[in-house]
Amino acid sequence: MYRFGSVCVNTVSTAWRQLAASLNVNGASLCVSRGLQRTLCSGAVQHQEAQASTTAVEKDFSYLPPLHGEDSALRWGGKKFEELPIAHIKATYNNTHIQLTDSAGQSLVKTSCGTEGFKNRKKATPLAAQTAGISAAAKGTAKGINFIRVVVKGLGPGRLSAIKGLTMGGLEVISITDNTPVPHNGCRPPKARRI
Repeated sequence: MYRFGSVCVNTVSTAWRQLAASLNVNGASLCVSRGLQRTLCSGAVQHQEAQASTTAVEKDFSYLPPLHGEDSALRWGGKKFEELPIAHIKATYNNTHIQLTDSAGQSLVKTSCGTEGFKNRKKATPLAAQTAGISAAAKGTAKGINFIRVVVKGLGPGRLSAIKGLTMGGLEVISITDNTPVPHNGCRPPKARRI
């Protein structure tokens, strides 16, 4: 195994030396034959042109979100990311509340599984959360909302179903943020339930 590895390293190093020796002073030609040289050079020129054209586009567009306070070229329906309405989803173990607000925090639409007609244990199901999401989306589109940001809080069973309901209702979700409160060993938990 060791011999095979050393033979491979020697072969690669000799090939590299031959390639470096065939390299001209200008670094323009890589091989002696003109056909291969033309192919390599034209391919390199095409690659450089493509890279130059993409760098001009990359200055305006970035896949990464903008930093806080930094302006972005991305727009959704003519609105910046900070101006988009927010869908607050509070998923508890017994219910799921959905509230659509504008970027300033003023309430536009408010629904929950209970207001959709589900009672008792049925409020804590993913189907109820999805129904509430569809209802909130229908009310939001009636008020002219198309794009939303989603902020999820809680660990209930309706977390993902509520988001799915919002998209099924016709809203386009731009970002999903988890805002679940996590204690850093704050309050003492209640005594364990004995059954």
